[in-house]
Amino acid sequence: MSYTRLVVLLLVFSGFLFASEADSKNKEIPAIVPVSWLKKNIDNPRVVIIDLQPKEKYLKGHIKGAVNMPGQPSAQILFDQKLLMPKLEIMKDTLSDAGIDKDSLVVVYDSGAFAWAARLYWILEFLGHDNVGILKVAYGGWKKGELPVSTEVFKPKRKEFIPRIDNAKIKTKLDTLLAINKKTIIDGRVHTHYEGQKSLASRFGHIPTALNYPCTQNYEVAASGNRMRDLNELKSVYKDLPKDKEIILYCDGGAEAALNYIVLQELGYKAAVYDGSWLEWGNDPAVPITNPSKK
Repeated sequence: MSYTRLVVLLLVFSGFLFASEADSKNKEIPAIVPVSWLKKNIDNPRVVIIDLQPKEKYLKGHIKGAVNMPGQPSAQILFDQKLLMPKLEIMKDTLSDAGIDKDSLVVVYDSGAFAWAARLYWILEFLGHDNVGILKVAYGGWKKGELPVSTEVFKPKRKEFIPRIDNAKIKTKLDTLLAINKKTIIDGRVHTHYEGQKSLASRFGHIPTALNYPCTQNYEVAASGNRMRDLNELKSVYKDLPKDKEIILYCDGGAEAALNYIVLQELGYKAAVYDGSWLEWGNDPAVPITNPSKK
């Protein structure tokens, strides 16, 4: 059974809602949040800040009022045991415990990979919550005193998060298989994985016809803290991609692809994430691969 069909069945039996164009509201928060925006809005009771640093780093310092959800493959909100999207009930409860409801303006940040923050961004949009943005800088990447910091664990007041599923945001293995030679497929992994020199799956290479746009192109690495590149600068990176056709994104486990998803979406492209990504595709001998390292 495909993941999308499973989601539909869960919705029927669990009473979750489907999102529609009529339901959606104008986005009230930038997709890539400048520090200046957070500084101005940090006391807004609608703002919920999610810290995806490992717990030990969170305890050493975090933005005051931020809720810690450790951003790593074992993080309950980001992945299940197979590194796919968690069950809806788990996501619903976790987001409710974090104090998120339909009116929340969610700002997400991590230690500088941006992929963990992007994964939660994409999950929230899949669940119908569009008012989410990732902080433009990694934790600590702002001027001293610009944002308040704390070492105290913040306990938010629980609210009721109601998923409104948007299946346009997610793609299955079958969707991706049918897209070969018909739609643009983007591999967001580093070049050595795309070329088949390294792999986290049993097979090496990439999905046939996929283009390689590593998600690391979207941000700058600096000693003062990593930061997202300006969208005007990123336009040239993606200028050869078509805007009139849907783009399917994948990586190893769906986090790096989510970072490409945010950028492409902001640049006017229509994109969706193949959640199973290479860890599913590369471990399935029934689907085709291209391995440039064997040529």
